[in-house]
Amino acid sequence: MVHRSLGAGFENNDTLMNTRKILSLSYNDLPYYLKSCLLYFSIFPAGNPIKRMKLIRLWIAEGFVEGKEGMTLEEVAEDYLNELIKRSLVRVVKAASDGRVKTCRIHDLLREIMITKAKDQDFVAIAKEEGMVLSEKVRRVSLHKAVPSIQRRHVASRLRSVLIFWGADSCPDSPAPNLSFGHLRLLNVLDLEGAPLKEFPSKVSSLFLLKYLSLRNTNVNSIPSSISKLLNLETLDLKHTQISELPVGILKLRKLRHLLVYRYEIDCDDRIHIKYGFQPPPQIGSLQSLQKLCFVEANQGGDLLLELGRLNQLRRLGIVRFRKEHGKALCSSVTKLTDLRALSISSITDSEFIDLEYLSSPPRFLQRVYLTGRLQSLPEWLHYSDSLVKLVLKWSRLSDDPLLSLQHLPNLVHLKLIQAYNGEMLCFQAKGFQRLRFLSINKLESLRVITVQQGAMPCLEKLIVQSCKELKTVPSGIEHLTTLKVLEFFNMPKELIMTLQPSEENGDDLKVEHVPDVYSPTGTTVYWITSLYSPKRMEVLPCLALAVAGDYIWK
Repeated sequence: MVHRSLGAGFENNDTLMNTRKILSLSYNDLPYYLKSCLLYFSIFPAGNPIKRMKLIRLWIAEGFVEGKEGMTLEEVAEDYLNELIKRSLVRVVKAASDGRVKTCRIHDLLREIMITKAKDQDFVAIAKEEGMVLSEKVRRVSLHKAVPSIQRRHVASRLRSVLIFWGADSCPDSPAPNLSFGHLRLLNVLDLEGAPLKEFPSKVSSLFLLKYLSLRNTNVNSIPSSISKLLNLETLDLKHTQISELPVGILKLRKLRHLLVYRYEIDCDDRIHIKYGFQPPPQIGSLQSLQKLCFVEANQGGDLLLELGRLNQLRRLGIVRFRKEHGKALCSSVTKLTDLRALSISSITDSEFIDLEYLSSPPRFLQRVYLTGRLQSLPEWLHYSDSLVKLVLKWSRLSDDPLLSLQHLPNLVHLKLIQAYNGEMLCFQAKGFQRLRFLSINKLESLRVITVQQGAMPCLEKLIVQSCKELKTVPSGIEHLTTLKVLEFFNMPKELIMTLQPSEENGDDLKVEHVPDVYSPTGTTVYWITSLYSPKRMEVLPCLALAVAGDYIWK
């Protein structure tokens, strides 16, 4: 295990050499199944955080992950990643409030060592220069530019993986690499994310052994029926493409585990709003290896939603364009999805109701729920969702205070309310929300008072209050939130912001003096009220990249 911090500077060459030795020994000490996983980090461009789920899907497609009884391959791969993190070989860049890794990376020095070892073992060739000659033994190519030499048949015919990192070392509007994929007969992985493609690449459908295909962030707008030939495909990533429907031939891909077909728009207030999903063919329920399916457009009717109940391996399900009359069919299916971990439902408009009352009890492992649409009331089953970790309610416009029903959920750590409540007062009662770490209150347009009783939210670390136009005072009892690290006010009344100035008579600055960071971006200005470096004074700073990142709901 690496025991020293790699973030510190190296005092001299001896220190650098010793660190290299320690890192090499740490790699050599790994069990065999982790060595390939760590080497794989050498494929990615320097400095870019790597998405956890992308990494896990690639490891599985490459054959690095061994099956274990009672666990999915994704769960085993997650254990692999956590083991590398525990050994201090992989660093978490961003984590969710529930502790899940979102993005990760390795230290630059370790990456250099992995690149050397990967080259020595013909594990991967990193092609940055035109005319670069590839070893005939190399099995993977990471393209950071268009490299003509990959066209050499005696090299390319042996490749197992081609990953293109468009824009890593090239001009974003450069032409796409002139690659013909038909002769890459042994290819397992083809990652074309971000490439300037407008059409499905020719002859990809002839790559019978392909397990992983990503066209994410391209302008591809249709999938040919010949995709039915990819009988070994496990991941089809079409996120942020122009694709809105899939051919019926997709139903032949019985090994498909991850099907991602959607794009979203970013709203400056609401962060991310899923808007466009896809229309699956009938009998989508025949793809019974699916672990993740998002986002299905529900406007095809109840028969489609009933089909989803056949996907008994499903862990994540996303539905868009949902109507009230779809509720009974969807609830019937969700009842059968006993391994479901995450459920996202978005109504067709912000005034359309989501009816989930036909669901008597939630799947017992359900951890994350995202409901975007009107609710008559909170679904009764939410009150008993003991495994629930994250809940996002948007457009709910509830008449009754939702906190009363949610406050005793034993594992809830992340709660986000966006236009979710029409009342004037929210009260966080004593002993409520015992594990909550993140709370966001947004566009509660009638809200005038927030009260926090002593003993409520004893673990809260971040509180965001945004666009609540009638809320003109700091939450009463906020001084009880002793674990609070970040307090953010976005687009709030001037009266509230000004009470936080130390010079204001009867100001509320003393109520938040225990919070390390309190700030309020407004337009192009950030009013930084307190910080670790300038306690109890207000500074006006330029607003540079302080937009709060949206929820990464589906990876």
